[in-house]
Amino acid sequence: MTAAYEDVSFSELLHHPAATARKLDGARALRLRRRDAGDLALMRVDRMERDASVVDFTSRLLVGLVRTDNIEALRQALPEALPWSTFLPAEDMDTLLAELVATARGAVALDNLAPIALLLTQWRHSAEIYADPALLAVVTREPEGDLGPVPVPQADE
Repeated sequence: MTAAYEDVSFSELLHHPAATARKLDGARALRLRRRDAGDLALMRVDRMERDASVVDFTSRLLVGLVRTDNIEALRQALPEALPWSTFLPAEDMDTLLAELVATARGAVALDNLAPIALLLTQWRHSAEIYADPALLAVVTREPEGDLGPVPVPQADE
């Protein structure tokens, strides 16, 4: 089995491109570390296309399960896929599923998985709050926890 990714400096790719590219034989992708910017990933196109087809299949499967009234099966499987979801209230689990299906469908249509990652991060933070009674008390306390609607920012003139 190949490693998920191997760390390589960006300068190594610049100075030894062929040798660096050969490292993909033993890794799923290369993580190109950069000093002054975010890291990059280098992977083979065939692997990227396979990954995209799996994501497309998975999102379509989710949508199909919801459409055929298999929401209960998804609800039961969710804690296996997202263990932190067990801390969410039952009504939030339903909201999470609905948002996940809609977001996955849209993200695949745009060929951009960032919205799914953002949604999962947001829900995970919600679960972290529910898992900590002291934090939940602080966040839900009135008026300090919820100061009401936020006004629309005024445009700079």
